[in-house]
Amino acid sequence: MTRRPLGKSGVLVSQVGLGCEHLQGMEAGAIRAVVDEALKQGMNIFDIFMSEPQVRTDIGSALAGRRDQVLLQGHIGAAWLNGQYCRTRKIDECEHFFEDFLVRLRTDYVDIGMLHYVDTPADFEAVFHSPVIEYAKRLKKEGVIRLLGMSSHDPGVARMAVETGLIDVLMFSINPSFDLAPAGTDLDGLFGGITERREGVAGINAAREQLYRTCERMGVGITVMKPLGAGRLLSADTSPLGVSLTPAQCVHYALDRPAVSSVLVGCRTPEEVRAAAAYEKASAQERDYTEALAGAWQFAAAKGQCMYCNHCLPCPKHIDVAQVGKFLDLAAAEPEVPATIRAHYEALEHHASECIACRSCERNCPFQVPVVERMEKAAAIFGK
Repeated sequence: MTRRPLGKSGVLVSQVGLGCEHLQGMEAGAIRAVVDEALKQGMNIFDIFMSEPQVRTDIGSALAGRRDQVLLQGHIGAAWLNGQYCRTRKIDECEHFFEDFLVRLRTDYVDIGMLHYVDTPADFEAVFHSPVIEYAKRLKKEGVIRLLGMSSHDPGVARMAVETGLIDVLMFSINPSFDLAPAGTDLDGLFGGITERREGVAGINAAREQLYRTCERMGVGITVMKPLGAGRLLSADTSPLGVSLTPAQCVHYALDRPAVSSVLVGCRTPEEVRAAAAYEKASAQERDYTEALAGAWQFAAAKGQCMYCNHCLPCPKHIDVAQVGKFLDLAAAEPEVPATIRAHYEALEHHASECIACRSCERNCPFQVPVVERMEKAAAIFGK
């Protein structure tokens, strides 16, 4: 697979990589099959933000003897407490769960050490003016992490981090839905500007455009998360753009942004890995997204739409918000709730009716999803 420079680091990454978040909860054999296929397709960069112990162990097992074939993104600040994922800025927890990552992945180094999920100015302060950044800098000095990165969904905060000069890599959510302005966008200016990468492209959110330009200017490589919008962009019925895009079009859109090095696609099966990797051999016509976007009946930033990432956790009632949300959306798309979806929902350990409307999830959510309202809808649809 084609390799692209990761900023000014000197590292080359596959233009399509593997986002591993959907591997959590799968059997070890199924995880190995996905890892095998990703390596077979030439993917050499994996993001593993998940802190759940078993998925870390199983990915480590799948990579045994092949660690040198892949660049790992491991996250500082992703923790597993009381049986749930959560973010932490407590230095002892950051250290413990990063060391746990090393042990379970069977490695003594991480290629890209990611400061995990920094989306607000207050959180920026809690990371970049605290023992957390000193820990990360020490790890880099000692060679435990080769490059320092940060993951974010907010362009303003991400740019603050880039401008510190401390990070080599930014993991950022990029797709047309996130980037493009609401209805009324000058499409001629938008699509002409994308190709030419002109300064001040009309239609692209100005803060996001400025972030990409800043990364390009400072030599910070971008690895992309959410390129398919949690799969929503693949169907006109679920896309906020009102049109369907193919995986190849979504990947190409992200790779067209300044400073983007690799697009990390979340996959659960070898078939999904092959579909993502098919971008490599897609024709120029198959990659082209401009005609599809020109036909979109509206543009939206996808605020309020669940991406099933569980960044909203921890939940005091231990509700798996992403799974509840996913089953809600699947059920709502049908005239009647499919029996299989109901069975999957009922198999969850905790259900939407247990929500106490504390709204900690809504404060944590980077996409402004009305989680409490969705919990109420799920409880009504599924009866618990």
